[in-house]
Amino acid sequence: MNRKALIVDDQADIRKLILMTMESEDFDLHETDNGVDALHMTQTLRPSVVLLDVMMPGGLDGYQVCEKIKADPDLKNSTKVILLTARGQRTDVERGHGAGCDAYLVKPFSPIELLDTVDRLVSN
Repeated sequence: MNRKALIVDDQADIRKLILMTMESEDFDLHETDNGVDALHMTQTLRPSVVLLDVMMPGGLDGYQVCEKIKADPDLKNSTKVILLTARGQRTDVERGHGAGCDAYLVKPFSPIELLDTVDRLVSN
């Protein structure tokens, strides 16, 4: 299987935790630490799923990256976006769904919940 996953978080320890969680899955794993690179990598790699932090430095936050992925006709149906963030207020979740995310998980996340969400969204 040649499925790809892109992990986007500005904190290296969080990226490492997500990488370790996803290692058991059948994905080629890629990572970056900012929204601008995440958007470029998504357009280039065309991953099955993007695990995307919301609060990141630089030009684009996770909501904006999600909106751009979901506005791209070549990506909107083939790339699932899971927002994985510490922002857990109802307004944050609503903003995430408004941006078009396929799932919204709040940190600290359960590795089992993350894997279940990926499995539910990304078919073999």
